Amino acid sequence: MTRPARRLLLVHAHPDDETITTGGTIARYVAQGAEVTVLTCTLGEEGEVIGRTWAGLVAGRADQLGGYRVLELTTALAALGVAGPRFLGGAGRWRDSGMIGTPSADHPRAFVGADHDEAAEALVAVIRELRPQVVVCYDPEGGYGHPDHMQVHRLTTAAFEAAGTVRYPHAGIPWVPSKLYWTVTEANSLERGVESIGELPSGWRMPEPGELPCVPDETVTTTIDVRGVLDRKVSALAAHATQVTVAPTGTEYALSNNIAQPILAEEHFVLVRGTRGETAADGRERDLFSGIA
Repeated sequence: MTRPARRLLLVHAHPDDETITTGGTIARYVAQGAEVTVLTCTLGEEGEVIGRTWAGLVAGRADQLGGYRVLELTTALAALGVAGPRFLGGAGRWRDSGMIGTPSADHPRAFVGADHDEAAEALVAVIRELRPQVVVCYDPEGGYGHPDHMQVHRLTTAAFEAAGTVRYPHAGIPWVPSKLYWTVTEANSLERGVESIGELPSGWRMPEPGELPCVPDETVTTTIDVRGVLDRKVSALAAHATQVTVAPTGTEYALSNNIAQPILAEEHFVLVRGTRGETAADGRERDLFSGIA
């Protein structure tokens, strides 16, 4: 069987991260016929649970949340059009580390404590198997400072550099991806999105200035218009019901902290490896594959 000419790999830390930051991009490229793979690094065992139905699954009680979130991830990926899910090292190899300063980071399987070479080799093997031209991960701060997101950044950067070399000879035939991007949120787009929020559901609140993570507009190199697949992103967000609540309007969502966040019609990226392709009048790419033969 002939593989699609365009192949995209997105590396994310926990179930729901793929949809929150890149769900529209995933759905758009699937709709365009690209081969899109979402690689998740943990089961999200340390997540907080919204509502009472599944509250007993959390780490401090039954410790079964990770398994339930596999189901949520499977449903979300289906909404985005992706066969799913796939986990780094296999499901359960590494565990959600929790936030900075929490005891969960000391768990023997905590992702933040993963052996660098073991995890990097596992990621190199995925890259060599799938042969993506484009790889997406987080910026050095992991978007909002979560240790697992920062670990994804470190490992993906290392694997991107190593995949085309003779390093990790047991991880398959070398492959050189063309581009590495960071998924980010542009400050101006976020501000406009927040300003457009209308009446909030009961118990929600508006974000304080500077409370939601974003990057300066001038650092963004690439803008992906996801208006045409926004309904798929909303459905995928709703699938992560233990972690995300979608407003009845379908234009905002909130995590367990009940802080309203806009569902943006554009997703933003920073190109950090590879050559920038064709750009629009604002100097930004409109296609992650731009410039790739």
